[in-house]
Amino acid sequence: MLTFLNSTAFTAFGAPTTWAEVIGFVTGAWCVYLVGRQSLWNWPIGIANNLVWILLFATAGLYADSGLQVVYIALALWGWSNWARGRDGGALHVTSTRAREWAMLAAIGVGGTVALTVLLDTATGSTVPFWDAVTTVLSLLATWGQAKKKWESWLLWIAADLIYIPLYFHKGLTLTALLYVGFLLLCVRGLIAWRRSRVAATDYVAVA
Repeated sequence: MLTFLNSTAFTAFGAPTTWAEVIGFVTGAWCVYLVGRQSLWNWPIGIANNLVWILLFATAGLYADSGLQVVYIALALWGWSNWARGRDGGALHVTSTRAREWAMLAAIGVGGTVALTVLLDTATGSTVPFWDAVTTVLSLLATWGQAKKKWESWLLWIAADLIYIPLYFHKGLTLTALLYVGFLLLCVRGLIAWRRSRVAATDYVAVA
């Protein structure tokens, strides 16, 4: 199975594209689309995507991104449960991030980026330790927001995607870089949809 995933499916823009990258492309795009629609199925599809990308990123030397997938799986299981249970027996609605939560996210973001950059620079063969670290931290914070249905989580995903796109082109992961261009567009769509959902939920509460 590992041999198949690492084998070349086709060549894009002069760079070989493996089956792992192809499967990651399909499951990744499908997952983001489902998140935008607030579908519970985004979680199992996302876990399948994480399993494939553990191999893909480790092979490309992006060790933080590879390890990040394991954390994603744990967060996905929590998010899946959180969405399924809802709040007070009802559906989990889209909400806004409070100032206190933003302060916590900022502190974790800065501290985590610094610590992970140092770790990657000294303990791994990462060729881009800072960028590997900052995208890892942004993605983790965005996943936390996604699991809590915070609409601002899309802003964090957009910030991460804007870094991921040139980073993956640099690492020769052409198809994955193009996937993240698609992710960026889907994130903008998701941001608009969740903002509308947030307004609708606020209006419903006000009327009730």
